[in-house]
Amino acid sequence: MSQPVPMVEIWRGPFLESMHTGHAVICDAAGGIIEAWGNPDQVVLSRSSSKMIQALPLIDSGAADAMGLTPQHLALACASHGGAPMHTQRVQAWLETLDLTDDALRCGAHMPYDPVTHDQMLIAGEKPCQRHNNCSGKHAGFLTLSKHLGGDSGYIDTDHPVQKAVLEAFERLTSETSPGFGIDGCSAPNFASSLHGMARAMARFAASPEDSAEARLHQAMRLHPELVAGENRACTDLMRATDGKVAIKTGAEGFFNVIIPEQKIGIALKITDGTTRASECAIAAILVKLGVLAPDHPATMKYVNAPILNRRGVTTGHMRAAPALL
Repeated sequence: MSQPVPMVEIWRGPFLESMHTGHAVICDAAGGIIEAWGNPDQVVLSRSSSKMIQALPLIDSGAADAMGLTPQHLALACASHGGAPMHTQRVQAWLETLDLTDDALRCGAHMPYDPVTHDQMLIAGEKPCQRHNNCSGKHAGFLTLSKHLGGDSGYIDTDHPVQKAVLEAFERLTSETSPGFGIDGCSAPNFASSLHGMARAMARFAASPEDSAEARLHQAMRLHPELVAGENRACTDLMRATDGKVAIKTGAEGFFNVIIPEQKIGIALKITDGTTRASECAIAAILVKLGVLAPDHPATMKYVNAPILNRRGVTTGHMRAAPALL
């Protein structure tokens, strides 16, 4: 099947009001497809869900060990964090170890996703710094790698040693020649692949030896889920709900990547209309299907069977995984 399939249904009372379609692939350690929905060959931009691949050269180059980076640093390098103090303070301290300031980042600034921090800054009339950007941990990793390689400040340029190393890791893990790239929201290049290739890369993370760079990254994510996203965020909620057995990473425009080391499998999922609520529902449903997420866990119910409330708090409908996904 080459067309996207129904993945998530929105019900209002007894009526099916809306539907989200998408593609998903589950891969084994050898790169073979265990199960697929839609088109495995769909060319995609995995956006922030591929930050684990972008962080690989940080370890493979020796930069992480040379700078004494901890699992917390590695989790932040893979993060789309909420910009809460637990995130921004760590990024600032990381930059200080590099003798750099916020100005060295090339990700741009935005208000934090964390609602408490967001409201506090609004009340105080504070403007965000680049470290509030959800990608600032990834960029601190890029700066660390650039310093180790002797690169200049333009680490987001495609011809910079940092991005050349990222592309090499990307093509090696996906076993594909990338057909090109798009510029991500944080200004770094985001390389394209097939959905199958991305699932293959995640399976290789899952099957990697415990002392490998791949394993160190997914172990850091599973050990520190609060740094990968933040409170009341799907990645953090679902990693906690699986008792740290699964590394989960979202990306913009309805993307998710998942690493399941115990089963040595990887998952890549793309919702065609780019809707986050649908991608969260679909990936949680697949995790239930694979037996790594309990169907009655509060986090599962939050994303798979989420009630839809009106302005008076009345339940008017619900969101659920489509039959084709189950």
